[in-house]
Amino acid sequence: MEIELQEIRGFLAGHAPFNLLPDELLDELPEHLSIRYLRRGSPFPPSSDEDSLYIVRSGAIELRDAQGRLHEKLGEGDIHAAGCQLLDLAGDLTGEATEDTLLYLIPCRQVKRLMGSSEPFDRHFSTSLKERLKYALHTIQAPGQGEAAWLATEVGTLLQRPPVTLECDASIREAARLMTREGVSSVLLLDDGRLAGMVTDSDLRRRCVAEGLAVEGPVREIMTANPITVQRDTLLIEALMTMARLRVHHLPVLEGERLAGMLSSSDIARQQSNHPVYMTGDIRKAKGVEELTTISQRLPALQLQLAAASATAHHIGEAISCVTDSLTARLLEMAEERLGPPPVPYVWMAGGSQARREQTSHSDQDNALILADDYSEESHGEYFEELARFVSDGLDACGFIYCPGNAMATNPEWRQPLATWRRYFHTWIERPEPKALMLSSIFFDLRPIHGDESLFRELQPEVLAMSRRNRIFIAHMVANALTHRPPLGFFRTFVLIRDGEHHDTLDIKHRGIVPITDLARVYALAEGLEAVNTTERLRAAAQCGALSEEMAENLEDALEFIASLRIRHQAEQLRNGLKPDNYLPPGELSELERDHLKDAFRVIQTMQEAMAHRHHAGSLG
Repeated sequence: MEIELQEIRGFLAGHAPFNLLPDELLDELPEHLSIRYLRRGSPFPPSSDEDSLYIVRSGAIELRDAQGRLHEKLGEGDIHAAGCQLLDLAGDLTGEATEDTLLYLIPCRQVKRLMGSSEPFDRHFSTSLKERLKYALHTIQAPGQGEAAWLATEVGTLLQRPPVTLECDASIREAARLMTREGVSSVLLLDDGRLAGMVTDSDLRRRCVAEGLAVEGPVREIMTANPITVQRDTLLIEALMTMARLRVHHLPVLEGERLAGMLSSSDIARQQSNHPVYMTGDIRKAKGVEELTTISQRLPALQLQLAAASATAHHIGEAISCVTDSLTARLLEMAEERLGPPPVPYVWMAGGSQARREQTSHSDQDNALILADDYSEESHGEYFEELARFVSDGLDACGFIYCPGNAMATNPEWRQPLATWRRYFHTWIERPEPKALMLSSIFFDLRPIHGDESLFRELQPEVLAMSRRNRIFIAHMVANALTHRPPLGFFRTFVLIRDGEHHDTLDIKHRGIVPITDLARVYALAEGLEAVNTTERLRAAAQCGALSEEMAENLEDALEFIASLRIRHQAEQLRNGLKPDNYLPPGELSELERDHLKDAFRVIQTMQEAMAHRHHAGSLG
């Protein structure tokens, strides 16, 4: 191949979707393309003898719709189809080169031939954005395998912490102290950085204490030398068979030659017990906050287990929220046991992600108390203050930290009679102001957890009726929702965080998940829909005709894809002993996943633009 063609091939191989082609098709592709140079200001697409797929080699192009509004910009590596009926890329957009631009042109007939020869390449050019998102979800979430799915998970998903290690020349006493300090039943022993052996609680009993060995002696004297190991990607069922065959309770886990951790029989037992059904059963039987705290420590493992079994982000959110609901209800029962029966009826309300059933195991808490109207601050205030404090402290101990904005029942402002809550919502809706908009993501997403639910059932229809009637309030809500924009630049590149500890990452929660949550909330309030869960709100909006079924489904798929990436990112952090966060480095994604993520962000952008136009949000000052 000539040097010029090799350079073109190298460029195509580095950009989607051409990187999906097998080598033999990629080798011959440069011979079928032509090159076109556009000076700045030249119209695009340029005249051509046949319909073509355009690839920007260098330069920049602005694309506008029929009304002349800027739709997007194309930069290096971006593609655009002009007249290719088999591709859903062009639409009615035209534009011009805003810089001197070099283009590669591939005839549409040649693109069609490639699509017929390569299934991955063909899938990239699905006939609709909807199908591309569906495929994205399929690639990131393989089907689960029912209750036995955990047996087919990889050993690495059970590792809860980095390996606990010690040099094998250390003393037996040092090994025992390390195991005690780290709360583990075994330690891996290294010789010049390589795994040499391991010592377990059983070894300390049988080989040291029972034999009367001095604890100052080297731990290598009681270690199991050159232990059998498994790889991190070994299936759990294979590891179980190995442990049964060797009659051992611990297996060192490697990733290649690197030591990754230790698998123990207690890890496997915990894997089976980390099912929401078992956890909620244990919560109901708990006698004190310490027991609840111990149970809640299994939540990260539950999230890992569900992610490894390819559960959807939607189902993982429901599972975690179910456990949090049980923890909250049991804490309220304990509070009542401690303080006595409530002096007046009340209902404990969850807000935010718990209310929407969209929690992960690392959420903060948002909650409130609605009290009966015969509540008296003088007579009853102390009781409910202590109840709120007990429950909020208990949730914090269980890993659901205090709300940074103090949107909790411990705040007297959010511990009020029904009549006061009515006034709150009337003020927020009739006279929207920044505070109301700030609170919208919490208190317009309320769900009863424990107590007299009739208090909420009386309030909810009134709130929805007020919001549905008030177009100005909805316009303000739209404007607030549009403050969370997906991190996609004009050149369809990711807009990354550029400073601080999260440099060069995407805030996948606030720039990906929150925008869809905000859109769904606006539809719920504008149409008076009772649903609180984001997916249920989108479906309800489509059912009542406020949102097209296709757009609702696209938003649902975009949410699931983005949330699944977040779950996978957090799962990897948990496996590596790191504190999980929402900051995703694009480098963690494959080229295809990055393209699918851009598709998801484009769905959000399109819906935000449509909503802004519909509600004239831009006219609000």
